[in-house]
Amino acid sequence: MTADPFAYLFSLEQFGIKFGLENIRAIVAALGHPERTFRSVHIAGTNGKGSVTAMVESALRAAGHRAARYTSPHLLDLAERFFINGKPVDRASLETAIDDVRGVIARLIADGTLLAQPTFFEVTTAVGFELFRRAAVEIAVCEVGLGGRLDATNVLEPMATAITSIGLDHQQYLGHSIKDIAGEKAGIIKPGVPVVVGPVDREALAEIERIATPLNARIIPCYDGTDVVLLEPSTTLGNRFRLRTPLHDYGEVSVGLAGGHQIHNAVVAVRLLETLQEQGVAMPAASIVDGLARVSWPARLDLRRLADGREILLDAAHNPDGAEALATFLRAAQWERAPIVFAAMRDKDISGMLAALAPVASAFVLTRARNARSADPHELAEHARRLAPVPVSVETAAAEALATAWRLSTRIIAAGSIFLLGDVLEELGDA
Repeated sequence: MTADPFAYLFSLEQFGIKFGLENIRAIVAALGHPERTFRSVHIAGTNGKGSVTAMVESALRAAGHRAARYTSPHLLDLAERFFINGKPVDRASLETAIDDVRGVIARLIADGTLLAQPTFFEVTTAVGFELFRRAAVEIAVCEVGLGGRLDATNVLEPMATAITSIGLDHQQYLGHSIKDIAGEKAGIIKPGVPVVVGPVDREALAEIERIATPLNARIIPCYDGTDVVLLEPSTTLGNRFRLRTPLHDYGEVSVGLAGGHQIHNAVVAVRLLETLQEQGVAMPAASIVDGLARVSWPARLDLRRLADGREILLDAAHNPDGAEALATFLRAAQWERAPIVFAAMRDKDISGMLAALAPVASAFVLTRARNARSADPHELAEHARRLAPVPVSVETAAAEALATAWRLSTRIIAAGSIFLLGDVLEELGDA
């Protein structure tokens, strides 16, 4: 192939989102099923699935396993999606894998197995599995892209699964009720494979149980028999608590991610790691504690301090529940009344997000990400003006939005779409 592999891959974004497993099944079969060459953990959820993925992968590495994680989307570089042994895959390996998968797809189109080009996410998922095979990964922790049942990652045959949370998001794809969304996310549950469930409401849990029971998949509600005692308020950029599960008393645990919601995520991660231990994966308690302490997950209550003393807190609060979690942290950490630079994708509940953030904002600077799905900032501003009795301004790009916010305060927040946060980090030089 002579054309640039990265240009080919990103050209597939024009095909948007396509639910269904036909394409990915054909691709991985033609590749010789790379997803079956490593053990896997599969994680879904409205919020928290990325954080839990990062925590579990960190603990697996702390225990000495050759682990990988697959997440989406990326902030600055496609390679961020494919972490192997604690580092993003190198560019040369990624380029080769894309090119090889592209060649397989061309053959499948030529022989009629594929009727059209697959989507960006389908190809990226196949590339991830192939990279993990080539790197001789032992265990891969894979985050669902969207939903679960029909997500391309659902060709995995995992050792364990998790559903971190259920909330209203992506309703046009997943349904307009908690029950519908829970059903889509529970589509990752496999026969006989245990599923750890985060703190969800009764309706969501009932739907998960309805799907898991006939599959003989053991449900592990993360807080059943679990005690958590906070050792400090969740106002700092980290969390300290005592943790005891039905299987082990971990004593004092620190999580290297901020916000009280990360305690819930940590409990899900620990119970998930315990299910792996029950299946023969060496997972000492000390490694679990170490992995949680060392976890890194950028752009989630991520404080960056600039050389001149200015501060910016970045958070991918990309739906109403995420925005409420951010607002809760800002109140507790005395970060409220700061200007918020905000952008969101058009398919999001924009009013719900802005309503959660309005009480803690001193001003809104609405902008857009360099992504075709990003909402018009003028439309965002209309929502904000209806909801917030604070100054509202519009800037068409992240750089101008940051400059406007910093004229108002030396301490600002960037929130909403992860694509915006990628643009912001690029402007900051990944400070």
